[in-house]
Amino acid sequence: MSSLKVKFGKRLRELRKSKGLTQEQLAERVPIEPPNLSKIECGTHFPQPEKIEKIADALGISISNLFEFEHLKEKNELLKNIIATLEEFDLKTTELVYKIVSELKLYRK
Repeated sequence: MSSLKVKFGKRLRELRKSKGLTQEQLAERVPIEPPNLSKIECGTHFPQPEKIEKIADALGISISNLFEFEHLKEKNELLKNIIATLEEFDLKTTELVYKIVSELKLYRK
């Protein structure tokens, strides 16, 4: 995840969903057109500063909370970290981790 627009959009979507709001509900509170909010969440558009303030107010959070991205990571980045960690383990531990992951797949369905 590289661009600020993409990170901001993912964070906004996460926060909106955590508040139990649809895009339409948040768009009405801001106010902003729902398609424009969708473009922001998809990372293709970035809101003007005054809209950022209104978005934060509508969500009941601080503006800085909208820019907390550290926990948002790309799946590929996480997989690379997992592989690097597994390479440090012995074969027995790696096999155990594999069994655990295989079992998790059963619960995903």
